[in-house]
Amino acid sequence: MVYVLMGVSGSGKTTVGKYLSSYANLPFYDADEFHPISNIEKMSAKIPLNDEDREPWLDLLSNKIGEWNRLGDSYLACSCLKNKYRKKLSLNNTNNLKFIYLETTLATIKDRIENRENHFFPIQLVESQFHILEVTKDLIRVNANQPIKQIVNEILEVIK
Repeated sequence: MVYVLMGVSGSGKTTVGKYLSSYANLPFYDADEFHPISNIEKMSAKIPLNDEDREPWLDLLSNKIGEWNRLGDSYLACSCLKNKYRKKLSLNNTNNLKFIYLETTLATIKDRIENRENHFFPIQLVESQFHILEVTKDLIRVNANQPIKQIVNEILEVIK
């Protein structure tokens, strides 16, 4: 099973994923590491990605999820803001993929991103992520405004 930690930039996907990976001794992957350089350059220039920009990235991730599933359980940090992105990742992985939505507020994210170092995602794009975010009933929802340890414990309890 691949557990996808999803949400807007700054919601804690990577931090939570690394904690979960360490705790459970399972692999962790960050979808940002699979973006083509053109996407990173675009976001660094404060230009939001469009669906066309995301298409090859999502295709690659869907294939990787299939590979990771064959190896066992793992965690993936990936924004997956629109339902159609989640469906694309699920295409060949339907029964081996769960989405865990790290739910937070715009104010919290702005504060986190202003204080974050060494990341290509600029604060100017935060609002665009909230505008395209689609929360569906099938998501496992976790409050990301609590301490990391509580978030991790809540996720571990839910996925048991």
